Amino acid sequence: MTLVRRALSTLASATALVLLATTPAVAGPSPAADAGQPPAAMASIGDSITRGFNACGWYVDCTSRSFSTGDHSAVNSHYLRIRAVAPAIQGRNHNHARTGAKSADMYGQAGSAVSQGVGYVTMLVGANDACTGSESTMTPVSTFRANIDNALDRLRAGLPGARVAVISIPDIHRLWQVGKDSSSARNAWSLFGICQSMLANPTSTLPADVGRRDRVRQRVVDYNTQLAQACAAYGPNCDFDDNAVFRYPFALSQVSTWDYFHPNASGQAVLASVSYAEGFGW
Repeated sequence: MTLVRRALSTLASATALVLLATTPAVAGPSPAADAGQPPAAMASIGDSITRGFNACGWYVDCTSRSFSTGDHSAVNSHYLRIRAVAPAIQGRNHNHARTGAKSADMYGQAGSAVSQGVGYVTMLVGANDACTGSESTMTPVSTFRANIDNALDRLRAGLPGARVAVISIPDIHRLWQVGKDSSSARNAWSLFGICQSMLANPTSTLPADVGRRDRVRQRVVDYNTQLAQACAAYGPNCDFDDNAVFRYPFALSQVSTWDYFHPNASGQAVLASVSYAEGFGW
């Protein structure tokens, strides 16, 4: 149990498709993306949310349920929506996200996307930068922005014609709101040490706890502001979702009952729908 708890604690502190074997190539502009047509290949970068963690099994990645590159019909991911209008993308859906990843990991993941010459990349990251063991260990906003800029610069240099969808970080304060009255959620948060910067002392109304939650939420707001600005600086091939995911009022029924933190398959389906609607419209 000690080993399991240690592993679960590490994974649960994270918010956030098997890699298909391809021959790495030097990526050039994507004609499909340049022409405004659906891409013939796509990749996702991010954290446990993009990996579909806990969406179909107990503390495992469920990439088939990923809102971005998953192939499960009930989720209707970005990949499946594109495939419906561009069958050429079949089997070219690459998930480079990693459970536990933070903004600092996006540069490396961007390199993996570049190596496959894809025409479309989704990026959802930042929950782990805010969801830490304590408020004091959250990633500084300036560091977060530098990490995002580095990743986007690598994508722009390596995939100059590709489209990039930057998706806002979900509102983790909303998670506290919908879960604080559930004993099952509170027990999971405490047992596995989940997002203690926000979820510690979930029933407390003391000013110190209320203020801490507000500050952590503000950090997520600040991260999303930086994502929007970084995407705008990238140019017309980058689209930010205008905080659609952050604003979505998700319910506890859309969260995994294994950890009361990650989206379940229903939550992944909503994430796919909300984020894709704000994107490139293929």
